Amino acid sequence: MSFETPLPPYNASDPHATFLNSSCFDLLLIEMVPLAHRLAEELMQERSGTGSGAQVMDEEEQREAVFRRLDALGYRVGQGLVERFSRDRPRFTDTLDMIKFLCKDLWTLVFKKQIDNLKTNHRGVYVLTDNTFRPFARMSMTSSSEALARVQPFLWFPCGVIRGALASMGINATVQAETAELPGATFQIKTVTAKS
Repeated sequence: MSFETPLPPYNASDPHATFLNSSCFDLLLIEMVPLAHRLAEELMQERSGTGSGAQVMDEEEQREAVFRRLDALGYRVGQGLVERFSRDRPRFTDTLDMIKFLCKDLWTLVFKKQIDNLKTNHRGVYVLTDNTFRPFARMSMTSSSEALARVQPFLWFPCGVIRGALASMGINATVQAETAELPGATFQIKTVTAKS
């Protein structure tokens, strides 16, 4: 399956052809955060044993539950993408090659463009900058401070995708994301070295 526009000749009646409209993916990304909030609320209500929500989850608990859910979803998606789209490639030799694959090939597959900037300190820290992060392209708020506060949950799924992709390639890492101005996003990857 590819998000790219199929090149002719293609046969839409081919039962093995799989096409996905990118607007469907955009809508899925938009709806994931509210869905994660609803699921966190429902799980808290089930744990408390009441259907009315007598025990209300505090803001930090809900934020953590939403983060875990979105990160886990992204992690699994990242693993699956790497398993499928790197199988015909030669094995990666070093971490930088894996990060470059993530920035060029995987990011293009998911967000239809490459990462705009990659920086590293050559000690296991990589900073990926996307100046026009696709999920933020159509986002609008009344003020920029409100926007910056509300977009953070929308970065958790892509963080999970990055973590899952790297884990599938054998790199254990932590990923943090932030945005200073819409529609840009910055992802910081810190590789975790195994202690011997």
